[in-house]
Amino acid sequence: MSSAPLPANVDPARTIAEVARENQPIRTALVHPVKPAAIEAISDAVREKLLTPVLVGPKDRIRQAAEGAGIDIGNWQIVDVEHSHAAAEKSAEMCAKGEADALMKGAGHTDEIMSAVVSRHSGLRTERRISHAYIMEVGSYPKPFIVTDAAININPALEEKADILQNAIILWRVVFGLDKKPKCAILAAVETINSKMQATLDAAALCKMSDRGQIADGILDGPLAFDNAISPAAAKEKGIVSPVAGDADILMVPDLEAGNILAKELTFLGHARAAGIVLGARVPIILTSRADSPHTRLLSCAVAAKLARARREGRIK
Repeated sequence: MSSAPLPANVDPARTIAEVARENQPIRTALVHPVKPAAIEAISDAVREKLLTPVLVGPKDRIRQAAEGAGIDIGNWQIVDVEHSHAAAEKSAEMCAKGEADALMKGAGHTDEIMSAVVSRHSGLRTERRISHAYIMEVGSYPKPFIVTDAAININPALEEKADILQNAIILWRVVFGLDKKPKCAILAAVETINSKMQATLDAAALCKMSDRGQIADGILDGPLAFDNAISPAAAKEKGIVSPVAGDADILMVPDLEAGNILAKELTFLGHARAAGIVLGARVPIILTSRADSPHTRLLSCAVAAKLARARREGRIK
């Protein structure tokens, strides 16, 4: 079962935010928010009552950043630490202890945050590999979809791809309905098996892993070329009979380069609205940037809130 297309006048970010704020805001550790843009990144979500921020970093620089942004943080908690490395480590520690439900990038570097998260001492690792996913919406496609992994795993092996896909399936089901199974297209350059093209072999193996229960709660097909995954006409022209072809909810790319190029093409040429989130840790991780739109920031925070609550309530592992 695929997700029903959203009406043209429905904003996915606003819709998800409305659902997410039905419960209490989640406590979110904002790592090293020492620039105005970092404070601004979370302010909309605070107004929407999605998140309760905990600002982790040098308190004097945080207050200066808030003044620069023109945002009153008088009611926001500040955890004073010396520098960005300490902020990342402290934020991870708070999440591991249950003192925060999510972790969000402020003005620090992504590699500092991820190093703190993936450390074997952090307590944030799960049995699955950590991966990144974009939730995207583009006007030429009738529903939101996920692209994974375009930011973390460079050249994943088969077992790692299984984790990446499982993470994306969990994300899709939490956001769009735990009673539904997303249609997952395993992308390659062609839709036939070719022993010289590893992506096609991995796609076939992932589909069989799904048949054997090693990947749960998704409907898989692959290899599928991009056109066959998203265009019913292209799939029909090539004679592909598939529950996924032309109607994919998740697009799984063969490697980071393909995913990064695809996501940026969709964003900059296709004018897609996108939000990224890191999956596979014990808490959701929001990696926003200064270039992100308010829509992207809000959607990222709303998705993190839904994921955090689903995990806290035991609805996902």
